[in-house]
Amino acid sequence: MPIHISTVILLTLLLFSGAWRQNFNGPYYRTSTGKVHFISDAPLERIEASSERLRGALDAGTGNFAWTVAIRSFKGFNSDLQVEHFNENYLESAQFPNATFEGRIIEEIDYNKDGAYPVRAKGKFTAHGLSRERIIPGRLVIKGNRMTISAQFSVPLQDHAISIPKIVHQKIAEEIQVDVLAELLKQPS
Repeated sequence: MPIHISTVILLTLLLFSGAWRQNFNGPYYRTSTGKVHFISDAPLERIEASSERLRGALDAGTGNFAWTVAIRSFKGFNSDLQVEHFNENYLESAQFPNATFEGRIIEEIDYNKDGAYPVRAKGKFTAHGLSRERIIPGRLVIKGNRMTISAQFSVPLQDHAISIPKIVHQKIAEEIQVDVLAELLKQPS
């Protein structure tokens, strides 16, 4: 079922207001400057872009998390025409302004103990208005009041009804490689 713009707006407002915090069972961590980088490595062209506007929060009491990134915040394309096609033809960012991922860390982590932990994040990944259940492996590093989360995963375009015209089929990969890196700060109770 497609996620509606109002749901994404509500999620974003709850993430960055005190309202969502009321549902937390423990301390929580948050960021508004995480990084998302993607690569489309097709036979005739390599397309790369990044955003430093990944927003997210993680509840250390439950392992629940929510992430969102504005599609229009991606920069670094090879040309203005790629930016236009990315936003208007493929991701349709006017209609679907954000990509989101919300769910729960599967492993039980002691968030009060410094260390590096392999983790799996299970939840609904939404892009281009279509949600898919995903398990994304990553790495979580805790040091004091800071937490760093990193992950690498692929996104099949067909899973999100992103169609590529035959004329440019050799220029756009069918699966996009995504890297995420975010430093979250523990928030005061």
